[in-house]
Amino acid sequence: MPTTAAPFSDAAPAAPDADRTEQLGRELDRLRAEVVAARGADDARYIRTVIAVQRGCEAGGRAALAVSLFPPAWLAGTALLTVAKTLENMELGHNVLHGQWDWLADPAIHSTTWEWDFASPADAWKRTHNHLHHTYTNVVGRDRDLGYTILRMSPHQPWRPFHALQPFYAALLAPVFEWGIALYDLEADAVTQGRKSVRAFLRDASGTARKAVRQAAKDYVLFPLLAGPSALPCLVGALTANTARNIWAHTVIFCGHFPGEVQTFTEERLADETRGEWYLRQIQGSANIEGGPLLHVLTGNLSHQIEHHLYPDLPSNRYAQLAPRVREICDRYGLPYVTGPLWRQYASMWGRVLRHALPSHAGLGSRDDGGVERTVDDAPGEVRQA
Repeated sequence: MPTTAAPFSDAAPAAPDADRTEQLGRELDRLRAEVVAARGADDARYIRTVIAVQRGCEAGGRAALAVSLFPPAWLAGTALLTVAKTLENMELGHNVLHGQWDWLADPAIHSTTWEWDFASPADAWKRTHNHLHHTYTNVVGRDRDLGYTILRMSPHQPWRPFHALQPFYAALLAPVFEWGIALYDLEADAVTQGRKSVRAFLRDASGTARKAVRQAAKDYVLFPLLAGPSALPCLVGALTANTARNIWAHTVIFCGHFPGEVQTFTEERLADETRGEWYLRQIQGSANIEGGPLLHVLTGNLSHQIEHHLYPDLPSNRYAQLAPRVREICDRYGLPYVTGPLWRQYASMWGRVLRHALPSHAGLGSRDDGGVERTVDDAPGEVRQA
């Protein structure tokens, strides 16, 4: 591994020397190969343990909510169900659907068979997230996750009067995040732009409606009815658990993608993009959240968002081991490694939402020759620069 090469220029981090960029890509490829070769029994034990804990929490939570006329049972049941839903969405659903555990060849933990506890059907989410977002990360006009088509997160996105209200509807999105994502995954904007047929939209809408009905019926009809006299507190407990899970997922995802020092790009950046340039864009377009093991598990290890974007199909339990090595590589190459505690990333993310709610003015954003937008937002996360 090279240790003496000069770092990238601070003046143009999006357009470094081509040889240096490919050297970076080769280093990151070797790091990936090491993890692939080392996957084994410990990783399998980890994911099966998480599944067992998640199912135990859900069973315990449902049982407690069945007798939730007693306030202590309601508190315990709601807390357990919240943990279960968080683990299922973040550490299980998201990561299994990325194919992180396909190498086990276990049909019960496979990206083609897993259907998660979320309003959006797995297949719809895999298209918008796995394909569009992870391929075109933070490229304005290609990555629909950059603001989810309703938020303006870059000066290269055209400003519209409704963006002035985005701090309000961004906050309102948090408690209903799964339903917002379900609507987003339908890609209604693609229909109006002629990129998706009306027939395909109606087909997808039908599938989403079926999934949404099943989700709502399970949490808000079936289990409350089974609770008998505890039906109402059981329903409120499920609503509380889903709301808490949605707010947490919204927080983690926004803090991993939208702190002020995270960069966005124009489509010019994609022209003849090499493997090394793709890696570079993932580093520049993601941010980490610092914390302990419990935080990492409850975020689905998306607190290691940089490592996840570099290696979306590697087992999530490996990201904590990869992070120090990726950070060392970034330091050595003079690349920003955006990281910070949750409160700082959260404040920085809201600074970006507020800043881009207003039309861009001179000095708020600029683009260098590499097709990268570099903004200066309030309360940035820590940026490590060699």
